[in-house]
Parts: sequence; structure tokens; C-alpha cells
Amino acid sequence: MRAKINEKPKKARKIREVIKKEKRVFDVKLFNKWESKGIEVRDISIKNYINLDARILPRTAGKLRKPFHKSNAHIVERLALHMLTPGHTGKKHKVTSGIFGGALYNALKNIEKAFDIIEEKTQKNPIEIFVRAIENAAVKEEIISYQLGSIIAREAVTTAPQRRVDKTLRYMAQGSYRKSRNSKLKFATALANEIMAAAEGKESFAIKEKERIEREAMGAR
Repeated sequence: MRAKINEKPKKARKIREVIKKEKRVFDVKLFNKWESKGIEVRDISIKNYINLDARILPRTAGKLRKPFHKSNAHIVERLALHMLTPGHTGKKHKVTSGIFGGALYNALKNIEKAFDIIEEKTQKNPIEIFVRAIENAAVKEEIISYQLGSIIAREAVTTAPQRRVDKTLRYMAQGSYRKSRNSKLKFATALANEIMAAAEGKESFAIKEKERIEREAMGAR
């Protein structure tokens, strides 16, 4: 009986060793199309806030509830979440959000179509183009207002890294929606144009907003 009992742990160890040897590395691609492995975030300040983990469908379904949980969500999912309320500007809902209100899968489909257009036009990985667009359009400086006696004073401050990424994604979603709303231009095409223009450093909605905010901050120094 003792011999049989001692044999069980040995068999279990052998099974574990075989599993380790035969363990396969699966090639996971975003939307089963594009690899995010090897894409480098050149801007060191926002590197830890752009998640490019290999995922087929970028959706966490509200599982991330800890502080700064957004940094652990895939960067494409964060863009899709901003697309759910593209008509929301500041603290007011100035423009209707149309078909995107609460429709996450609809937003993800539009992002996939936009990435297809980017790949067709640039012949490059659209995830890399998207990362370059965020780096170019990320706001570095902005203004805060506070009361000083009987007046409201304004002061230029450095923007936090996570806020830089969030504001850029918000402006991309808002700019694409405004260009496609009441227009023949489809949202996916407008989003692709917005990302490509920002990646090249040209005039996109996100870059215009960045320049406007930084110009105001420069005047408040």
C-alpha cells in the first residue's frame, strides 16, 4: 500500500514535466488580424499607460475596478469606450452620441474597419500607427483655475500621463464623430483619417486641441 501511495506524487510530477515541455505559445492577434508584439512606445512618460497586451477582443467587461485600472485595459478598448459618448464635451452632452450610446461592439467594429483602411493606405501595422498618433497628439501642459481672494487665477501645470492618453483618445473619438455626423463620410473612414493625420503630425482634431490647450497654458505661465 505504501509503495502505491508513493507512486502517485511521482506520476503527478512526470505529468507536470510533460505539460511544461509541450506547452505551446499561441499567436494571439487583435481581431485575429494584427500583432501588437514588438510595437514600442517611444514616449517614456506614457509608456506604462498604453497597454498593448495580446488580445483577440479588447473587452474587460468591467472587471478592472482598482485605482488606475484604465492602464491595464487594452488601448483599443479605451478608445472604444470613449466612442460610446463622442458627443459629450466637457461636462455637457452638447451633441447627440447617435448610434454609439451603449453599443460597445458597434464601436469595436468601426475601429476594426478603420484599422483595415489604415493598413490598406499605409501598408503598416495599424496598431503601430495608432500608438504614434497618441504620442503626437498627447497634451503636455494645460491650465487649472483656482480662486485667489476675489479673483479666479489661472496657472499652467504639467498634464498627468494617464490624463494625457485619456484626453487624446477623447479628442480622436469626438473629432471623428463630428466629421462623420450629418455627412456622407462614414465614421470608420473619419476615424482612420484622424489617426493617420495625427500619426503624421498633420492637422487632425486631436492635434488642433493639443495646440490650443498648450497655447493657453503658455499664456498663463
